[in-house]
Amino acid sequence: MESFTYLLVEHQIIRTERLILRPITLADAKSMFEYASDDENTRFVFDTHTSIEITRQTIAEYFVASPIGKYGIELAETGKFIGTIDIRIDPMNRSGCLGYVLNRDYWGRGYMVEAGRALLDLAFQTLQLERVCSMHDVRNPASGKVMQRLGMSYEGTLRKSRYIKEEFVDDAYYAILKEEYNAK
Repeated sequence: MESFTYLLVEHQIIRTERLILRPITLADAKSMFEYASDDENTRFVFDTHTSIEITRQTIAEYFVASPIGKYGIELAETGKFIGTIDIRIDPMNRSGCLGYVLNRDYWGRGYMVEAGRALLDLAFQTLQLERVCSMHDVRNPASGKVMQRLGMSYEGTLRKSRYIKEEFVDDAYYAILKEEYNAK
């Protein structure tokens, strides 16, 4: 079997019915800043960006310096960049972890579930992973609903599992196994 890195590079562009998942570049800074500078949008995930330069640095240091498994979410019809989704692979355990953020102007339209399904397809069909998990701050139940729509099951809550925005937060963990995915 090919390496996970090779397979992810081979699948760095993924098309769905309404979306294109593709590498993130500095050209995405303006669109990313639209949501990264919005306190409501970043409330549970990362520090709000106070300048477009911070967004550009984040793109360079996180997305461009290590792009494997990280995707920009673009609307196929308009080319608008509306968020990001990534899968972090643990090769030893043949597992992955999804993370995502979406511009709140596009919440409630099923885009994140569509992007998540595309990455689950990649994870289980192409990468042959055994398990994919995700987590959310317990104060953000909408993110948990996305995980449920992806077929993930709640596995538990880790208390004070992350320190973000000067406080410890509890994270709810969800996961789906290969056999559960294949049964759907």
